[in-house]
Order: sequence, then structure tokens, then C-alpha cells
Amino acid sequence: MHLRLIARWSLIFLALIAAALACQRPSADPDAPWSASNATPPPLVLGSAAAPTSMTYLPVVRDADDPIYTPTPDAPHDLPHLRTQAEEYTVQSGDTLGTIAQAYGVSLEMLIEANELVNPNYLSVGQVLVVPPPDPGSMGPSFKIVPDSELVYGPLSENFDVAGFVQEKGGYLARYHEDVEGETLSGAQIVQRVASEFSVNPRLLLAVLEYRSGWVTESWPDENFADYPMGVYETWREGLYAQMAWAANYLNRGYYLWRVDGVSTWILADGSVRPVNPTINAGTAGVQQMFALVYGQAEWEAAVTEAGVFSTFYGFFGYPFDLAVEPLVPSVLYQPEMQLPFEPDVDWAFTGGPHGGWGGGSAWAALDFAPGGEALGCVQSDAWVVAVADGLIIRTGNGAVVQDLDGDGLEHSGWSMLYMHIESRERVQAGVYLQAGERIGHPSCEGGVSTGTHVHLARRYNGEWIPADQKSPFVLDGWISRGTGVEYDGFLVREYDSVEAWEGFYPQNTIRREP
Repeated sequence: MHLRLIARWSLIFLALIAAALACQRPSADPDAPWSASNATPPPLVLGSAAAPTSMTYLPVVRDADDPIYTPTPDAPHDLPHLRTQAEEYTVQSGDTLGTIAQAYGVSLEMLIEANELVNPNYLSVGQVLVVPPPDPGSMGPSFKIVPDSELVYGPLSENFDVAGFVQEKGGYLARYHEDVEGETLSGAQIVQRVASEFSVNPRLLLAVLEYRSGWVTESWPDENFADYPMGVYETWREGLYAQMAWAANYLNRGYYLWRVDGVSTWILADGSVRPVNPTINAGTAGVQQMFALVYGQAEWEAAVTEAGVFSTFYGFFGYPFDLAVEPLVPSVLYQPEMQLPFEPDVDWAFTGGPHGGWGGGSAWAALDFAPGGEALGCVQSDAWVVAVADGLIIRTGNGAVVQDLDGDGLEHSGWSMLYMHIESRERVQAGVYLQAGERIGHPSCEGGVSTGTHVHLARRYNGEWIPADQKSPFVLDGWISRGTGVEYDGFLVREYDSVEAWEGFYPQNTIRREP
């Protein structure tokens, strides 16, 4: 049985885990760069050091006359039921022990022990694993940490001055510089870049960075966090950019899993399993998920309750729920009218059905298209990607073009569109207003990691990645996106016609825009 077909509850879970085989990922890949193969993977890291003991976080005390916004009044979620019986799983190409453990809601230690694995870093395709039932501890905390609009890069974050805030605090982050893809960036610029790429709130990124390592206010970090400020010690994640990309990815992962009732347990760094409290909100789920990967029971409990990162956030920015925008996404959401992202009378290939908007943790917000009839791989193309709707170009760079679609000129308020892998040659500049059908630039492999020249389209509303195939599916020239529950698989359907997503160029995935 393939991993993507495990039980009904895990289908939704898998609708949010990246396999990003044919599309962009952040250059600091937040997923382990190995899978089931004959290659020897890097060492397995199961835990990490505790936060510096010099850092003390006190309970928040609000003045009696402070206005209190009721924390996001979510009804309890109907979470997946826990398994009570052992199951068998046959390892597929691309699997890792970590993804299998996560999909089944068990710890790595439980999986290793149940299968008496001598080398837990090695899996072979076709290997049959026994997966024990979860052994849950007490239910996780119900304390709500941040509203949803303070996890995503939402409307009230648009004018937040990251650089000014970092300089004001005067810690190690204010003096930090790092080379990222050939460009020297300051600590503040790295936080801003990760926030923009992953659409994760920069205020929350600063709060979790401070709570974890003290980089924002301390002059020098504890030696355990000098090169790994989030305490994730794989060598390919060295440096602030890779560490913050990891944090943003897993903040997103918890958030979007919660959005679709796709998670029932957190697996902590010490191997313990904690059932998710059904009364928390998506923003809190994101924080609980991220800290579960670096803390054991006691430290995790401290981090996700009142004296934890909530207190850090409060000390930096005030009561987080005073910043709430609710509902962040309306229950009924109407997509602006959109066309296909290429010029008429030119064959293109539909190469990717619903998959991650950015990284492995975000919602499956994206679709991929490649110029037809050209050589496979990363080749230069003279085909044009065009605007899917009217709107102002508000950001370009690193292969990305971002367009505001609702006329407010803001990236994180209302609808915005990400066009990814746009070549720098002849690329539209920020500040240009385009009508639907006007040229954006040429498809390429620029930005992140890509196996072939294409354009990656993804939508956001108020900073939240909008799935390509759920309540408000992508509709392009009347073609409606339909997913299959398997990442990158899917169809575009219009009346009695359909086009199936395939990697490569085939009659089944060829699509053309009529004049």
C-alpha cells in the first residue's frame, strides 16, 4: 500500500506534505535531502539543545482597562481518530522514515524499535515496515498563542518595519550578515525574505527566534545556537536563512494541517506523542507543530503555554489577539476572473496539479504549466507567461513576480498571485500595472529548485495560501482545477473536456488558450 493511500484521515495530511519533485522549493530546502535509495543519508537528528538558561519569560500581566479581543472563537475541530492496531507499510521511492512516522502519527523511536532497524538512516524500496499504533500521552494544551492572521503574513503586517525593529532591539541579529544565493543579506533582510517567500508573519518569526535562541535581544547567542539559531542541527541547515526557512515551513505545516482537520497528534523531539487539543486555532497549531520538533515534553509544554513564546510576542508587539483579523478568509470566497497564464494559439503543457504554494508546509495552492514542444529540463524559453488578471506588480526578484489582484496595491491584503520561476531577462518590473494577458516574463528554472522550465502559479488571500482544488478552486478561462489527493496529480476540467497533469509533453496534458 502506498503512503498516500494510508487510511482516510492521512489522505488530507498528505495533501499538505511536499514531494516537490518538479517544481520550486526554497533554496534552503526545509526537507531532508535524501530518500529511500542506495545512498547513505546524513545522520538522524532526534533532538536538540534547550533554550539558554539566561532567558526568562514571565507570565503576561495586562492592565485592567486594556481592551481584550476574544481569542479566535473556533469551534472544536473534528480531528482524525487514532489507530489502535499495528499496520504494515511497504516503502516506496522517495519515502523517508520521518515522513512515514509522521503519516502514521508515531514517533521515529517507535518505528525503529518495532522493526529492529540497525541503521534507521537507511531504507530500501519494497521494504515492509510494521507500524505500531500511537502511544499518546495527555492531550496538548488548549492555550491559544496567536490569531491566524499573526501566523500568516496578513493584512496588519504589511507596514511592519523588520529592519527598524531589529536595530531597535540591538541584539546579535542586528549585526548578522549571511550570503544567500550570492547576495549578502543582513539578519533583518533574511527574516523579511523568509516571511515573504513562505507568507509567514515576520513578527512571529522574530518571536520564535528570540524564544529559541535570544538572537533578537542578546549580544551574543549561546554557543549551541551560534550557527543554528533554531536548534535544528543538520549541516545543510546551517545559518540563519536555512534555519528560518525551516521554522516558517513547519509553522505553515501545522497551520494548514489544522485548516483541513488533517492532524491528530504532535510527535515531540523526545519521541513522545501528544494528542492535539481540538479547541485550539490554526495559528496556535502552527506554533505547537514547530516547537514539537525541537522540544521534549516539559520544554514543549512551557513553549506553547502563557509563559512561553506568547510572552515573548507580547513583550515585543503587545497582546497578539489585539492584532487579529477575523475571519481571515471568508467562508465563501470568490476568486477574481482569471485566464490561462500564456498567450493565445500557443501549446503549453499542464505539468503539475495541486501542490505546495511554497515549501513543504503550505497548502496545495499551486498549479504548474510548461511551454510545449521544447526540450525537457532547464532550457531557455522565448515563450511568454502573461498576467492571469488585471493588477499591479508589487514585487519581483529571485524568480518570483507577485501581483496584487484587488486594487489595494498590497501583497498581504486581499487577493495576490505568485508567478514563480520567471526568468530575469525581460521580466516585468515592480510598479507596472498589467491588464490580463499582458506579458510577465519568460518561464525558467530561476528561483528555488526546479527540474524543468515552467511557471508555478499560486494564490493567496490575506496572506493565506488558498488550495487549488477545494472550496474556491483555481478557475482559468473556465478550466476548473480538480485534485486527486496525490500531490502534483490532477485535472483541469471545462464542460466535457479535461486535461490531465503530467510531467513532460503529451497529448493528455496539452492545453491552448483560444484567441
